[in-house]
Amino acid sequence: MKAFISRYFSTHSETSEKHKDSELVTHYYKAKRDDVFQAVEELFSSPSEIVAVSKDRGEVTVKYKGKRRAFVVATIIMVRPFRTAVDFSVTTDSGGPVDFGFSRNLIVQFYKKLDSQFATVDPS
Repeated sequence: MKAFISRYFSTHSETSEKHKDSELVTHYYKAKRDDVFQAVEELFSSPSEIVAVSKDRGEVTVKYKGKRRAFVVATIIMVRPFRTAVDFSVTTDSGGPVDFGFSRNLIVQFYKKLDSQFATVDPS
């Protein structure tokens, strides 16, 4: 019940290594960090606005402007050669206390696009 409530009645979602929701577990890709970093930047084409890019820290900060507005932080880290981890944090600017799963679904959508471009790898 708590998982259902936090999934749909929140304005924030983020991924992690051991997330209870299997679709919000950190994704690992068999690719160079720079290639994945560029692909993540390309996820946020017009009308979204990239606010900040820090290649040193592996972060892309975005004001997402789609069906709804959201603030997105993408973190791209190379854990080993040709093994790059990607995490997302999305906070919806819905004006209310809930986004009805929009932030979660946005993360799932981002991962699907990246999964189609790069081979996924088991984190262990």
